[in-house]
Amino acid sequence: MAPSIDRQGYWGRPTSTLDWCEENYVVSFYIAEYWNTVSNLIMILPPICGAIQTFRDGLETRYICSFLGLAAVGIGSWCFHMTLLYEMQLLDELPMIYSTCVFVYCLYECFKQENTINFFPIVLLLIFSVSVTLVYLHWKEPVFHQVMYGVLVACLVMRSIFIVTWVYPWLRVLCYISLGVFLLGFVLWNIDNVFCDSLRASRQSLPPGVGVVTQFHAWWHIFTGLGSYLHILLSLQIRSTYLKYRPNVKFLCGVWPTFHIEPQKKS
Repeated sequence: MAPSIDRQGYWGRPTSTLDWCEENYVVSFYIAEYWNTVSNLIMILPPICGAIQTFRDGLETRYICSFLGLAAVGIGSWCFHMTLLYEMQLLDELPMIYSTCVFVYCLYECFKQENTINFFPIVLLLIFSVSVTLVYLHWKEPVFHQVMYGVLVACLVMRSIFIVTWVYPWLRVLCYISLGVFLLGFVLWNIDNVFCDSLRASRQSLPPGVGVVTQFHAWWHIFTGLGSYLHILLSLQIRSTYLKYRPNVKFLCGVWPTFHIEPQKKS
């Protein structure tokens, strides 16, 4: 984590249990960790657009919640890194648990009849979410949150690999890209934590435009945001294929993937 050599800014002294490697209040007096803040845009704007498109396509509400859950994580993370306040830290970390529970439900219930609701996994995930919340509010140990989040991600990884291995092997590329991008973000997150002193020292000697590239926690946001977004597309692709829709991934401006349902052909 970051050494305590940071400047004071608009939000006062940090009250969060974590303070990341980016130097505080260097770019803006009003934003504690500037690059860690603005990098959350990738988790806010595309998921909101995805939720709108999913609603227009008439797909199940759980997938709209998936997109909005990812956007909620992005908004919470924006508030946390902008302020470094404990309350905003919770607004970042707890939605990570809640939104990933939605991801888990979608992926494990993808082979059921349309618009059916299975209350058993919902109750299990609710119990898990409430338990994690209550424990974390009383035991302010970030490693606990990280492990619980890792458990949910592991459930997604195992289920995704099973589906693309045994059910829809033509979706392997999308699955492995999603996992690979997320894993890259995780690697950079660890580098940012372990080598923080060296990264900070290197930024003192590098030009500002180059030093920004070493803000690996910001890259964690970008890659995990993209990986999570691609996971939702994978989940939608699996579900719509099972329901015999005509799913299609289009690329906005030839770059950004978006999910659409093509109209059914008239017989």
